Amino acid sequence: MITLPTEPLGLLALAAILVPFGGAALIAASERASAKWLCQGFAAATVAVIAILALSLLGDGKVGGTFELISFGSVSILGLVVDSVSVLIALAVIAVGLLVAVYSAAYLNAGNREHPDIGRRRFYAFLLVFIGAMTGLVFSSTVVGQLAFFELTGACSWALIGYYESPKALRSAAKALLVTHVASLGLYVAAALLFLSTGTFALTAIADLAPGMKAVVLLAILVAAWGKSAQLPFHMWLPDAMEAPTPVSAYLHAASMVKVGVYIFARGLMSAGGAPEIVGWVGSIMAVLTLVYGFFMYLPQVDLKRLLAYSTITQLAYILLALSLSVFGSDLAFKGAIAHIFNHAFAKTLFFLVAGALSYTAGTRLLPSLRGIVTKSPLLGVAFVCAALAITGVPPFNGFFSKFAIFAGGFEVGAHHWALMLLVVIALAESVGSFAWFLKWLGHSVPGKPSTTMAAAAPLPAGMKFVLVALMAMTVVSSSIAASWLG
Repeated sequence: MITLPTEPLGLLALAAILVPFGGAALIAASERASAKWLCQGFAAATVAVIAILALSLLGDGKVGGTFELISFGSVSILGLVVDSVSVLIALAVIAVGLLVAVYSAAYLNAGNREHPDIGRRRFYAFLLVFIGAMTGLVFSSTVVGQLAFFELTGACSWALIGYYESPKALRSAAKALLVTHVASLGLYVAAALLFLSTGTFALTAIADLAPGMKAVVLLAILVAAWGKSAQLPFHMWLPDAMEAPTPVSAYLHAASMVKVGVYIFARGLMSAGGAPEIVGWVGSIMAVLTLVYGFFMYLPQVDLKRLLAYSTITQLAYILLALSLSVFGSDLAFKGAIAHIFNHAFAKTLFFLVAGALSYTAGTRLLPSLRGIVTKSPLLGVAFVCAALAITGVPPFNGFFSKFAIFAGGFEVGAHHWALMLLVVIALAESVGSFAWFLKWLGHSVPGKPSTTMAAAAPLPAGMKFVLVALMAMTVVSSSIAASWLG
């Protein structure tokens, strides 16, 4: 049975999912010249919807609800959950989607020195589908709903990573699809076990499971999370995904695709009513192993996008570490994880779009060739500095505040478990090392006399400049938004 929500919160959440899909359908039926404008228009309309939803939820004292959409008898198949966490993450997903749409309209043209392109309709259509699929996953109240949108985001990533249709791009797109699809088996297992044990697919039913079965279901969800968030042992697809157009890389790495994993794990823990400690141990150990691996993979990278790919792997490991630490009783670690999802969306989008701006204007992303960025292009130089400091957690930028909450929560639970304290200390050491490595490249690339490559750089289009300025502002204020929203 199909049931449409009658309450404003449910209707607005449903609209936030459907509006991008409607835009994608219209683009598919329109002329190429209008595609970029339609994409921006529908993305802006979706931002308006989610903003109204956020204000409505705030007016209701952040008391949301669950709204059933599709059921079979008494079994809930698809539904929506509207609460402070889903609305905050959806806001980041949709807002970054709009900024990427605006940036893409300027980036995809014949003046791009690295990848001259006319901006085909399918790019903009799949970008809108990506926004809708991510929003649908964030609001899903059932494992089946999560699974459907999980697979849809994989299909979108395949289409967009392979956009340039070079042999390497097509291989990278296939790798991303296959690896994440293999990991999705964890979500299939979780759905099957949940239904067999409780007779429903509703995420809230996880709380009714016996401790042993609850651990199995949450660990199965964690396996799916590792795949989407490119954690060991499913990390190999993410660096190769850099073959995508840079705006796609930004959206993949900042607000979509990779955030699927950390979000479904967070939602599983929220629904579990307390998770067995084995889930926390497995999650924490694997997160720290991924952190260490990601850091050592920084060292040989000279392509800025590949460096940022490994940075994404480590930043997502911080989030999974914090979520795993919350299993041991730290609410601060959990809130830090949610805030870091929100903050990282804007900081990493900025850094990737800086990389895209450099390839657009200078024709390369190779760091050894990029010197004197701020001298030739003050806006790009300042954006590079803001992004690097935000990602590495330097105040007053957003990454500092969510990382602080994560480490504070870690030390809170580590006081009772020496092994957890060791894991937190290793993560802290990685954070310091990461800062030192980014500082090295910042010092090399930003100040000084422009290199030959930078001296010949072309001016940036106005649309790209607007997006960079907006994201720089968000790297300063997003932590305040997250903190006030989450309490």
